[in-house]
Amino acid sequence: MKYICLVKTQFNSKTTSLITIKRTDSTDSDFIQLVCELDKDLAIRDGVDHSFYDQFNKIDMIKHAIVGYEENTPVACGAIKEYAAETMEVKRMYVLPEKRGKGFASDVLNALEEWAKELGYRKCILETGKKQPEAIQLYTKNNYAIIPNYGQYEGIENSVCFEKVI
Repeated sequence: MKYICLVKTQFNSKTTSLITIKRTDSTDSDFIQLVCELDKDLAIRDGVDHSFYDQFNKIDMIKHAIVGYEENTPVACGAIKEYAAETMEVKRMYVLPEKRGKGFASDVLNALEEWAKELGYRKCILETGKKQPEAIQLYTKNNYAIIPNYGQYEGIENSVCFEKVI
């Protein structure tokens, strides 16, 4: 497992936060715990639609996952999985609610993009829900462009799909 240290300075204060990024896979216990927290949040946000989305978010086949740590505590996660020959799909992005606003989600997303590039992929795609405005803001801020809904999300009114050439 590879660790990468990143230092982020918050623009709205004079504090500095340190996040350590660990590359791992879906068997990592910290990744599993964060995904469980994500699924609890999504069950509330998605309501009756949760079972539809849940079927596409199983983690057993994920080979490329990241866990972000603040002072040795897991606070953020994300993953990528191959969608097509030159395309990785970003999955399972999450930051603990009390740790949001420190730039950790962007750190994890940027680390996932870098890993995808190292693996020879040229773009990342992803799906998020309209009931997740923080996610939409994150992807827009990180230069993802809205695209027509792809694959299993075609025709799904609540889904918003994005892509970024990396």
